[in-house]
Amino acid sequence: MRKITADLFISLDGVVEAPDQWHFPYFNDEMGAAVGASLGTVDTILLGRKTYDTFAGAWPEREAAGGEDASFAKSLGDARKIVASNQKLEFTRRNSEQIDGDLIDAVTALKNEPGGNIAMSGSVSVVRQLLAAGLLDELHLLVHPIALGKGMRLFDEGESSIPLKLISSETFQTGVLNLVYAPAESAGDAGYDEAKTHLPQPEQ
Repeated sequence: MRKITADLFISLDGVVEAPDQWHFPYFNDEMGAAVGASLGTVDTILLGRKTYDTFAGAWPEREAAGGEDASFAKSLGDARKIVASNQKLEFTRRNSEQIDGDLIDAVTALKNEPGGNIAMSGSVSVVRQLLAAGLLDELHLLVHPIALGKGMRLFDEGESSIPLKLISSETFQTGVLNLVYAPAESAGDAGYDEAKTHLPQPEQ
């Protein structure tokens, strides 16, 4: 079964909205390598409509310009891009298609197709739905050392809890944390009576 991974730029207070307005001062070679390893090496990318529009509005021109980011832009263009949207879309970007029907059913079928890993970038509403349905295999969070105070957060208030386990972590020179999570079993019920047994005890 194919694995789906999602990459998100996120602030300390959980904001994932409009990262182009706050994350670039922290973008260094380490972050470039992390992003490239996720998006630049897969044959399939799953996107929400807004993220797809952002990609389609920027990367074709960068590919055509032939600059330093042209090879990465070409890899994005060559990848199969599958877009989740409730609206009927018309595509001008090559290798682009729209999910037909229910998102969860379509992604379940996609995971069972032959092929390599499936990457996601941004697309917060899609990430939330796949996490809730147990279809997201890894959540990659690039946590920036900044509190924004406003903006859409990764998880809305009132959503059901989603237990996760940390499977890797790395600290970049900029202070950005590269954290990779996977779904986990519930930690169970516990209260202070259970927790206090782990507090330091006075020496006798």
